[in-house]
Amino acid sequence: MDQRSARDILAGKTYFIRTFGCQMNQHDSERVSGLLDSYGCLMALDPEHADIVVFMTCCVREAADTRLYGQCNSCKSLPPSPSGKRVVAVGGCIAQRDGEGLLTNVDNVNVIFGTHSIAHVAELIAEAFLDGKRHIRTNEHEDTDAMSMPWHRETQYHAWVPIMTGCNNFCTYCIVPYVRGREKSRPFEEIVDEVTGLVRQGVREITLLGQNVNSYGRDLFGKPRFADLLRAVGDTGVERIFFTSSHPKDLLPETIDAMAETPAVMPQLHLAVQSGSTRILKEMNRRYTREDYLGLVDRIRNRMPDIALSTDIIVGFPGETEEDFEQTLSLAETVRYAQAYTFIYSKRAGTPAAEIDDPTPHEVILERFNRLVKVIETTAHEYNQGELHTVVPALIEGTSKKNDAVLLGKSPKNQTVHAPIPAGYSIDQLIGKIVDVDVDVAKTWYLSGSVVGEPR
Repeated sequence: MDQRSARDILAGKTYFIRTFGCQMNQHDSERVSGLLDSYGCLMALDPEHADIVVFMTCCVREAADTRLYGQCNSCKSLPPSPSGKRVVAVGGCIAQRDGEGLLTNVDNVNVIFGTHSIAHVAELIAEAFLDGKRHIRTNEHEDTDAMSMPWHRETQYHAWVPIMTGCNNFCTYCIVPYVRGREKSRPFEEIVDEVTGLVRQGVREITLLGQNVNSYGRDLFGKPRFADLLRAVGDTGVERIFFTSSHPKDLLPETIDAMAETPAVMPQLHLAVQSGSTRILKEMNRRYTREDYLGLVDRIRNRMPDIALSTDIIVGFPGETEEDFEQTLSLAETVRYAQAYTFIYSKRAGTPAAEIDDPTPHEVILERFNRLVKVIETTAHEYNQGELHTVVPALIEGTSKKNDAVLLGKSPKNQTVHAPIPAGYSIDQLIGKIVDVDVDVAKTWYLSGSVVGEPR
């Protein structure tokens, strides 16, 4: 179907997108939204009022599959859509992995599009409206660059900027390389030009995205050039730069230098360790040892003593012993993370780790998980005490879920910051502004205080 025909069919239709999983998925959703906008579609606030319901899926954890099936099936009980016909589409990693196989668990899906087929979603949906049949596209390679698609940003002050797609690492527990493909870096100048344009549009904060940003440019230049990219993006005038994900084996000294020497790069780093046991790290195919990781942390803190380090840790990887777990516990105590995302291992079919038999009882794994959480809570609380009685600049994102008279913002270290809305201001005047907050309370997961000075 040509674009004009698709536009004729889709113009005026309403759409709703629900996103599961990582920041790359959130950005993919913004691309799908922008594409549908360009075809004359209108965004709806909920599935009930949508002619098109799109689920952007993640398959990193088992629960994601169950959630998707539940959400798709719930669409069956919705009232008729505004146009009288509703198309349900599933995209992202589960779509890429399962393709037509998805239909064995959900029978009301009209369109399935994989991670390399985002640019074709409007045509697929239009065809489903036209003929009522199922349309499935899960090509292994993209013939149209999704990065060149229009996009609908969720906020005006922040933007996700993908710098690469895919992953070459093949950690034994991870499905991502199989559904996102091999590493492919975007052209250096294209990324810098995009950020320059975003700054002109008023974007203050960007997050550079990749499955392993530290290896950016290896496929283009024969060696990673993430350090050069950080400096070049810093020169655009953007105020805040975050990035994720960062693989320890590829975090080069020149990247640490670029982080320390580029004022716009925020003093925060997410450095996934996954386990503190060298034996388990080898089983995970992480390609660094416990000692390598701790040495890297020392080098980072030598350049940026006050940096907020966060991480991912898996508990219960097949074959993990109490001794292995104690190594993880002691590493977390040594590093003293400001934040950590802790997970109980989830078996993913098609990955090498899924073939390993593990007799460890679930209650033992759960008990270990709870011990780790206590350590993380302790170190996060201790880290936040460093902000007590200091003034922290917070980029305001909205209001607290519990109290709409209280601002919610993010600090340069990615901490949640609360403060009462100052007299004479409404929340609409403050979203996207930076306010200084004099911190008088520092809890495990947030800072709070009062606004001082004027928003900027």
